[in-house]
Order: sequence, then C-alpha cells, then structure tokens
Amino acid sequence: MTLPPILDHKDPFACGCRLLISVTSARQIAPAGPPPYFEVIDRALRDEGTSYHYARPSEFAEADPGLVMAASEALKRAGLTAHVGASWTTDAPIRETEEPIQAARSKGILAVEMEAAALYTFARTRGASVLCLAHVTNTMGQEEGDFEKGEADGTAEALKVLETIIAALR
Repeated sequence: MTLPPILDHKDPFACGCRLLISVTSARQIAPAGPPPYFEVIDRALRDEGTSYHYARPSEFAEADPGLVMAASEALKRAGLTAHVGASWTTDAPIRETEEPIQAARSKGILAVEMEAAALYTFARTRGASVLCLAHVTNTMGQEEGDFEKGEADGTAEALKVLETIIAALR
C-alpha cells in the first residue's frame, strides 16, 4: 500500500497534531535546585546533528516565548516547581566532559538532554507549536543514588505537569 505523500513520513503535524509537548529525561548542568525537578526549556544549545537539517547554523534553537510563558505561569499557579531556562542538546553523551560542561554552565544552561534543539528548530521552520520540558533527574552521576527519578520513575509527577500545561493551553 502506498501512502499519500503528506502521510508518507513521520511528521505528526501532517496528521493533525496542533501541539507537541516533549518531556525528556535530563541531567543537571547548572544547579537550579536538588533533582528531580522539571525545566521548561526556553532555548536549546544546538550541539547535535538533526537541527542542522532544518535551519542554518546558530548557537541556540529558541522556543515559542508564548508557550514557555503560558506553561511556566500555569505550573506556578498549580504550585508545581518548574524552572525556566536553557538546555544543551547533544546526541553524543561522550561530549559531556568537564570542559564542555563548564562552557555550558558559563552560558547559564541548566540541563543537558537529547531532543529540544531539533524539535525547536523543526517547529520554527515549519510554524509548528512545540514545547519541550526536561525532567532533570540527576547531577551527571556524581553522587550516590544520583539517578533517582522519584515515584514510578517520575511518571506521576510528569503526568501532573503535562495535565496542568494542557489545561492552561486549551
């Protein structure tokens, strides 16, 4: 069976998606509090390969400021802790050595993850609505029990965060 051209790829927006919210696990770069906690990613350092297929090189991929503000305000009103800030997107964890970590800290980056730069670059290029959240769960494996994500690996808290944001954006 041959799919129509618009459905012959994995673009969720071609199938009717109006908003994509990504929740990824992340490691802490600059301390914003003791993990685990959530970060609403307002921009992502482009240190991966995918985003460069969508747009010319730039240091950061920017989120839609309206989505970031709506999400952060909704979480605050609900009494849920979430920090707003930058992340570092890398598709090669081997890059996470002391020198790049210090460079990221100097740029005010809160966490390292693997998706936000590509998703935000795609969103800007396609005019799509995308919001990326990081569930910051550890501090780069530096302490005992550092990979603790909370009850059910953080699923219960992630669902509360998503429910709050979706309700605010309706």
